[in-house]
Amino acid sequence: MLRRLYDWTMSLASRKSAEVWLGIISFVESSVFLVPADVLFLPMALAKPEKVWRYAIIATITSVLGGIAGWVLGYYAYESVARPILEFYGKADAFDQLRQSVSYETIVLLLVTSGLAHLPPIKIVTILSGVVHVDIWLFIISAIVARGARFFFLAWLLQRYGEPIRHFIEKRLGLIAAGGAVVLILLYAAFHVLAV
Repeated sequence: MLRRLYDWTMSLASRKSAEVWLGIISFVESSVFLVPADVLFLPMALAKPEKVWRYAIIATITSVLGGIAGWVLGYYAYESVARPILEFYGKADAFDQLRQSVSYETIVLLLVTSGLAHLPPIKIVTILSGVVHVDIWLFIISAIVARGARFFFLAWLLQRYGEPIRHFIEKRLGLIAAGGAVVLILLYAAFHVLAV
């Protein structure tokens, strides 16, 4: 099923309505969808490199709006709407464990790491942010920074290196972003240890 979903998402890149689909996929990825917007963003940017910055703006704005939708689901409708979505993806138990083991500051850090590297998946952190009542303005600013950094970094790589970087991105960007996320987490932990 996941492979068919991925193939369908890739097929959207060649359509005239690709920008609309990029916005839709970016929006729903941040709250309920399984496939990241990158799988549509990459082929679109390679097919029309002159529009790469436009695509980054579309993906960032709609991803942040989708994140707000996830926050609203967590804040106002966790039991009735968000929990069934998490159960559908088999993430409800992991979500509950995460919810019980993190502080407010950690959730803000997770929002940045998930926005950059999908660690944990962005939809889980946006819903969790609403459940624990992360301030909506702090949430929005964090989402803009994290999602914007991801899409604009991808845009820069694709514009600078073109097709050869696509394979690198598809295979290793997750590892690089995860490495960056680990550095952020270690810096956060070091700050807390030194502050005590």
